[in-house]
This record gives sequence, structure tokens and C-alpha cells, in this order.
Amino acid sequence: MEHVFSQSELEAIAAALADTSEGLTGSEIGHILSSLKMADPTPTMTKWKRLHNAFVERQNKSSNRRAILEFIRQAMKPERYAKQPVRFEPLRANVNRALAFSGLAIEATGKLHSVTQAETLTEAVQRAEELRADLTTRGVHPDVLRFCRAELVADNYFHAVLEATKSIADKIRSRTGLADDTATLVDKALTGDPPILAINPLSTESQKSEQRGFVNLVKGTFGMFRNTTAHEARILWAMDKADAEDLLSLASLIHRRLDSAITRKSFA
Repeated sequence: MEHVFSQSELEAIAAALADTSEGLTGSEIGHILSSLKMADPTPTMTKWKRLHNAFVERQNKSSNRRAILEFIRQAMKPERYAKQPVRFEPLRANVNRALAFSGLAIEATGKLHSVTQAETLTEAVQRAEELRADLTTRGVHPDVLRFCRAELVADNYFHAVLEATKSIADKIRSRTGLADDTATLVDKALTGDPPILAINPLSTESQKSEQRGFVNLVKGTFGMFRNTTAHEARILWAMDKADAEDLLSLASLIHRRLDSAITRKSFA
């Protein structure tokens, strides 16, 4: 007999894929169901219930989970998120948490592969709590602490650091009004004469040197975690807790310097 998903597994998978904030949109769900010729028995229900009911009907009809696995593959194709790449990793983390109890996981390439079947979320929750406690003791910036969540450390600590790194770019954009990312964003925001953001008054050569060093620090942080040419290798980096704590502390330092940075109008 072929494998099928249990009722609880189907609920978890549907809820992850149709998550209110990070999941598929209603139109995306409808498009994938249609492309796979899967029935959509309750199209007006909430997203996760709609998807769950479609999964249940198809699995009951075929007595296997092949169509559901194909839906997951289609939903998690990286190219689907080319225009909104920030959606992919949070969704992948949510879906992997649901799939862990089925012994499956989605790679950064979007492909499904087998993993050791999870028995409980306790370990992930414990990891997150321990990480948060250690970083709180270090006095880490609150904008970094919010990334110490169970779903981000379920496999390893990489995703927590990746999301904290993304938050640095978000803060630079919010302080400057720029819409760029990574190195381009750093150059536009933190270089120039004067820069839009300066971490000191830039009145001495030593202060100017410090600003240049900060530029290199932020660029290096982005390059380490957000270099798209090496994205897959980074996602699969088996980071341990000590590395995560050090790197999240670095992200905290960057956040604090950005919070206290002087804006261009301050030089007028």
C-alpha cells in the first residue's frame, strides 16, 4: 500500500502552505490546483481549509499522496518567488516544520527529500528558548531577538541569522527611504559626502575611517548570508548555537549603530 498523509499531517501542511502572512495567496492556490487538475471542493472557505479539503478529497480518491507532493513541489519552486524573493524562506521554514513529522523536507532548490522523521517540536522550542535566553543575557538588540523562534531553528540556526540579516536591510530602508538591497543599498545609504546615514559626525579622519569600516562590516554581513550566487550552499550550512549567538550579536551591533546614526539633514 502506498504512503498517505494522516489527517493531522494534511492539516499541518495545508496550514503552512496557506499561512495568512507568509503563505500562498488564494489565487496562487487556485492556479496550482487547476494546473494539477485537482478538485477545489470549497473555494470560498478560508485558504487553509480550502487547501486541506482539496488535499483530503484527492488523497481519498487516489489512495496515495502523490498529487499532494506534486502540489508542494509546484508551490515551492524558487522561480515562483522571483519577484518577491523574501517570501520563499519564511514559507519554506513553515512547510518544513509541517513536513518534518512525515519524514520530508524541502531543499533550497525547492526539491523534496527524505529526512529523519520528527517526533516532537519540543527540541525546536527548547533551542529557541535557550538561544533567546543567552542573547538576552548578552543584551542583544530587541529587533534581533524576535528571530529566535522555534520554526527558524528547527533544523539549525541558519534561518534565524538569515532573517536577522534581512532585518538590517529593512532598517536601512526605513531610515533612508531607499528601495535597494544588499551592497547597493549600503553604498547609497552609508557612503557619499556626506552619506545619508553616518554613525558619527565624520569631522575627523578617524571618524571617516570608522564609517568606512562600518560600510565594509555591513557589506560583509550581507555577502556572507545573502549572496544569491551561493544561496543554496548557505541555506544548507549546518550552523551551531555558538556561531548563531556570535553572528546575532554582530547583527545586534549593526542595528544599534543604525539606530543612533545621524541623518543627512543633521549635517546641514
